[in-house]
Amino acid sequence: MLKVKLSGQACGAEVSGVDLSQGLDTEMIEQIRALWLTHKVLAFPEQNLSDEDLVRITGYFGALGDDPYFESIAPDNPVVALTRRADEKAPVFAESWHSDWSFKEEPPIGTCLYGITIPPVGGNTGFIDQEKALTEMPADLRSRIEGLKGLHSAAGAYAPEGTYGEKEKDSDRSMKIVYSETAREIFAHPLVRVHPETGAQTLFGCLGYIIGIEGMEQEEARSLLTDLYIWQTREAFQYTHRWQPNMLVMWDNRCVIHRAYGGYDGHDRELHRTTIGVR
Repeated sequence: MLKVKLSGQACGAEVSGVDLSQGLDTEMIEQIRALWLTHKVLAFPEQNLSDEDLVRITGYFGALGDDPYFESIAPDNPVVALTRRADEKAPVFAESWHSDWSFKEEPPIGTCLYGITIPPVGGNTGFIDQEKALTEMPADLRSRIEGLKGLHSAAGAYAPEGTYGEKEKDSDRSMKIVYSETAREIFAHPLVRVHPETGAQTLFGCLGYIIGIEGMEQEEARSLLTDLYIWQTREAFQYTHRWQPNMLVMWDNRCVIHRAYGGYDGHDRELHRTTIGVR
């Protein structure tokens, strides 16, 4: 029987009473999916999972999505290792708020992350409930964004001149990141979307991967996106997740944004990741 412990913050819940290393029946998958849609971020502690298990679990909730700018562990293993050595000097990966791969034409619906080597301090992951942020948004800001489409692009991160581009050649980053000219592609997505499974309205994405607004001058768009960012990242909408070894976390990219926190210099860290794509 599933047991659910709420985070006590804006979103998120811990789920126990299930062994994810074993195959799950349809009823259990539906129960977990219902909890996921309700709480947006689920953490499953004390799970002894292989990469094969992680791929199988991902398949319960959607297609196995591609990770366009990461190298997987091996050609026959699609799982991505998010690693950082104790002596690594490169900046912590993914410290800015974002929704995974929002810059794709069809963004993934979720992400699974499994904790393997967890430092004794730091290394938290922050999440922000974008449905809550929209629900509590002031009417004047809501009216400014209604009906608009954000222009999403990975250029700032994964183009040759991006944060993880050519200058990374000389860094000591242990994680395998691949930059590409394809990062310059731009796709438009509504700033306010209807969640396809819950029917709830939610914000989608934020400044960073959103580089402009369709049909709006850049200066005006930047000002609006900045105002939106200030609102949607308020502490009242946040959940800070603290990791444990052998913990699986899955989150809904359609209605949360997230970021990595550092604070664990001098300690190794390794998590394994898959992306949940649209079926």
